[in-house]
Parts: sequence; C-alpha cells; structure tokens
Amino acid sequence: MKSEVLAVRPSGNLAPDAFQAFFDALDEPAAVCDVSLRIAAVNPALRRFCAMHEISVDVVAEALASAVAPEDGQSHEFDLVLQSGTSLVLTLSRRADTVAVRARVDTEIISGRLVVAERALLEQARTEGVLLDLGRSVAEAGGEEELVAAVARGVKELFPGRSFCIRIVDARTGGLTSLYAEGRLKEGAHEPLVLFQRSVEKTNLTPTALPQGRVTISEEVPLLFHGSIRAVSAPLVASGQLFGAINMEYPEGLDADPAHDERVLLQLASQVAVAVKNAKLIDELTFVRKYLEELLEKANALILVVNRDKQVVVFNQALSALTGLTKEQVLGRDLSSLVADSEQLRLAPVLAAAMRGESVNNFETRLLTRDGGEVRVSFATSSMQTQPGEVEGVIVIGQDVTVVKELEKRIIHAEKLASIGQLAASVVHEINNPMTAVATYADALLQRSRMTPGANPADQEKLKKILESSHRILRFTRDLVSYARPAQDRPERVSLNAVVDMAVGFCEHVVSQARVSVQREYASDVPPLAAVRANLVQVFVNLITNACHAMQPGGGVYLTTIQEGPEAVVRVRDTGTGIEQRNLSRIFEPFFTTKPEGRGTGLGLSICQGIVENHGGRLTVESTLGQGTTFTVRLPLAAD
Repeated sequence: MKSEVLAVRPSGNLAPDAFQAFFDALDEPAAVCDVSLRIAAVNPALRRFCAMHEISVDVVAEALASAVAPEDGQSHEFDLVLQSGTSLVLTLSRRADTVAVRARVDTEIISGRLVVAERALLEQARTEGVLLDLGRSVAEAGGEEELVAAVARGVKELFPGRSFCIRIVDARTGGLTSLYAEGRLKEGAHEPLVLFQRSVEKTNLTPTALPQGRVTISEEVPLLFHGSIRAVSAPLVASGQLFGAINMEYPEGLDADPAHDERVLLQLASQVAVAVKNAKLIDELTFVRKYLEELLEKANALILVVNRDKQVVVFNQALSALTGLTKEQVLGRDLSSLVADSEQLRLAPVLAAAMRGESVNNFETRLLTRDGGEVRVSFATSSMQTQPGEVEGVIVIGQDVTVVKELEKRIIHAEKLASIGQLAASVVHEINNPMTAVATYADALLQRSRMTPGANPADQEKLKKILESSHRILRFTRDLVSYARPAQDRPERVSLNAVVDMAVGFCEHVVSQARVSVQREYASDVPPLAAVRANLVQVFVNLITNACHAMQPGGGVYLTTIQEGPEAVVRVRDTGTGIEQRNLSRIFEPFFTTKPEGRGTGLGLSICQGIVENHGGRLTVESTLGQGTTFTVRLPLAAD
C-alpha cells in the first residue's frame, strides 16, 4: 500500500510551523494517523528508524492497515516481525480522531539474543582456552602415556557429563598402543577401530592407507559404552596417517548439542593427532638412540668416541673393565691423558689424521689403568662426519692385546724350554751310560763282597748306598725323559698313588729348598684311573710346588688320596699364609698370580684346571688366611 505523508496541521492557537518543528525534533520514531490508521505524517526519527532496519515507511503503513485503532483515550501495542527476524513494537494512542504511532524494537528479544550471543562467545572463549591449555600439555608430555592423560583431562573439561574413549594406534600396523576410557566400556568394544564416514571425509584420510582388518569405516558411530544413546567421533589424522580416534557418547537426558560437540571434537582431534605423531617420532628416536648407546656400551670391544676438541664423550664398559676407570672419571677428559706419557707423541699424528677424515688401522698403544699400570691395546679409528662433510668426532674401536703379547712371550719362553728339554734329553743320555756302569759294577762288587769270608761289613754298606743312589739317579732320569716327552692324548689305566709319588719325586729339590716336609696319606683301595699319566703328573707337580712356595721353613705339605663314590679324590694341603678371599675367584685366570715378580707366570693353575677338566674332573680350592690352602682334585674312576 502506498501512502501519502502529509504535514501535521494542528488545531488551536499553536502555529502550524511551530508544531511541525516540534514533531520533527522528536527523538522517538513517531507518526500521526487518522482513525482508519492511514498515515498523515511521519517524523525524521521514524524515517531513520526504518532505514536502520532496512524497511520503508510503506511497510509500517501496510502493517497499520491491518491493525485496529484503539478506543478514544486508549492505547495498545502490536508486533511487526520483519523478514530479518527482528521484531518491532508499534504503540497506538488515540485522542478523538487522531492516532499517534510510536515505534521501537522489542528489547526483550534483543536482550535474549544478546544473552545467547554472550553465552556463545563465553563458550567459544572457554573452548579456545581449554584447547590452548591442552596444546601446552601435550607439547610438554614426556611420552604417549602422559599425552593420553593430558588429552583425557581436556576432553573432560570441554565435554562434562559425556562418556569418552581415547585410542592410540600404531600408524603402520593399526595395533592398539594406548587406551583411556571414561565410563563403563562394553566388553571387547575397544577393537577393532571403527571410524565415522563423515569424519573421515573431513580429514581427507585415504581409506586404502588404513591397516586391513584393524580399522573399518562405517556410516554410523558405534556405541562403546553402556547406557549411551548417541555418539560422535573424530579420527586422529596427521600427514595422511591414522594415529587413533576419540569417541564421545551421550547418556539419556543430557542436554547437549552433538553437532557443536562434533565440530569442537574434530578441532581437538586435529591438534592431538599432530602431538601423537610427534610423540611417536620422539619415542622412536629415543629408542634408536638408547639402542645404539646400549650397543656401544655392552659391545664386546673397546669403544670410545672423542669430539673435535679431542675430549672423550663415550667410554664403554669394556674399557672401564680393562682400565678400572669409571665413565665419570673419563668423560670430558682429553684423550691424551689416558695414554702413557711415552705414547702421546705417537698418538698425536694418528688423531690428527682421524680429524682429517682418514682412517687408521692397527694402531697399538698403552692405556693407563686406575692403579697406575698400563695395558696394551690395538685400535682402529673412523671419522664421524656431518651432512656437509665436516668431521665432528672420531670413534675408536679396539681390543686388548695384553694377553696376546703375554702369550707371545710365553711361546718364546716355551720354545726356550723345549730347547732346554732337548738338551736335557741329551744330558740324560750322557748320564745314563756311565751311571749304568756304576750301578752294574757296584752290584758286582757287592755280590763278591758277600761271597768273600771275612769281608768288611762297612764296605758292604757303602756298596749298597752306591747301588741305591745309582738306581735312584737312573730312575729319576728315566722319569724325567718320560715327563719331558710330549704327552699322548690316549689315556691309559694308571695308579693315582703312583702318579702322586712320581710328582713328589720331581719336587724333591723344591721341597728341600723350601725346607718343608711332605706327609702322605694314601688309601690303598683307590681303583685305577683312565688318564694321561704325564698330564696328571704335571698337575700334582704344580700343586706341590705352589704349596712349597706358599710356606715358611718348617711348614708341611699333606697329600691325601681317597675314593668318594665314583670319584678318586686327591687333596693337596699346605700350612702356608692362605689366599685372600678377593683373589680366590681369580686364581684360575690366565696370567693371574700373587707371587712376586719373576717367581710365577700365572699360567700354572689355569693349565692344571684345563687338564683336570679334560679328564672329566674338577679342581677346587679352599683357603683360610693364616691357616693354609687346600686344592682338591676329583677324577672319575675307570670303567670296569
């Protein structure tokens, strides 16, 4: 309806221009109508009001045309709802044939909308604050377990009253690695992982990239908890990989907006997925680093690493065991401080070459030990380079050659002994010939003296002594040649008592020099053994010799043989100073000795243990300081 707006024509003595000015000056949007509610005049405030709400005065005129004028002296209101949803209130007041119209916006509706908008803004601010705090928490998480706990706290704060489940999976296999559930989870509901089709589409996750059999996609979100009536879910996707999912469910009667929750949950899931990916990468890198560190630490080789400043940054257990130095004592020190002074000039060019990227093999040097000694080692170097090719350090891998060098010395010594043995065989041969003649003639003279009447008994006694001594020398030389001859590996039946006696005979000079006594207590019923005679003699010679060296003059060596069950047992006991408890576990180690320099090689007991074990037996030791030591040899008896 098109209305013609006229100027207001007042009655009475008031000038029309003055009334028009008053009407135009009103701040309140107003209009004047007749009793048919046809607009006669509108003020500028109403025109501005209509323009502000993007309507024309004609829209107000059309609304008035459908309204009813109030009675004279009365007023009433009616609502005009615009297409924008805004509600206008028109107040009609009648005086005679004139109706005044005032327009305003419904303040209650505006206030309600403001409240809704304010609540939405507050909720948005709270959500953003929780997400910001969650971002900090997951960034500070020390591992997957802490990260899941932080996410659970964030979900509970964002969505109170809901049940939820957080599942983290391996991106490659789809295997479940972490699970957190808030609520009563149905049995077996946590696997397999079911993703909501719509959520998958929003994350641009490729279904073909999902692990087969462990992850499925569905058009409906399955309910995982008891008592739930609806659910939303969001997959954890980062860089096109699936790292898990968050499911959230609503119990009956909970007032919530699932669509809004789903939007927030997707936003949270996107943030969490990146954190999970980073956490898994950190876990993998940490595992690889620890594995490599453990590999270097436990390696059965001497390994150390120095940086560009030649400071030690890795010093493994093998080196610690060899030198007696702990990692704390070594790390950060200059490498040259770990080698002998005389080796530092030789070490400098090797390190310089390694720092230039050149490898060095089979470099022998001497490392200092904690007690001030030295150990000989052989090293090979390899340079560690950065991506641009700069050397940032050198890894040194080596082995202890102290034992090798000692063995080389022992081999040379053994070769000398072998030469002496050959010489001894020649000497024995030269002794045997004249000694045989001495024994033969002494025996002939003794027989003649016995057949001669009136012979001097004193002369006969002297001839007996000559004959016994010559036989003793012949017996000794025969045993010496038998002992020195390389032992055959084929065992034979031997008498244990006879073997021990032979060993005592070889040790007479040692017993005499030590000025100690030998006491024998042999069991007569010990059956024969299947053994290599010369090897067993070597064992008891060594044990008796060690016993003599461990005692002061006047001490005693006690030799006992006995049968105990299926074993023949020999005990060699001395009354010496005893062995310290800390050394008992090491006395069978090669080259370990407590004897002064030049009196022992540290190989004897190790060789004895090997011989006894090769015979199927055992060699054990017991010792008490100040009372003495007992070595026990147990050997299996020969089968009948």
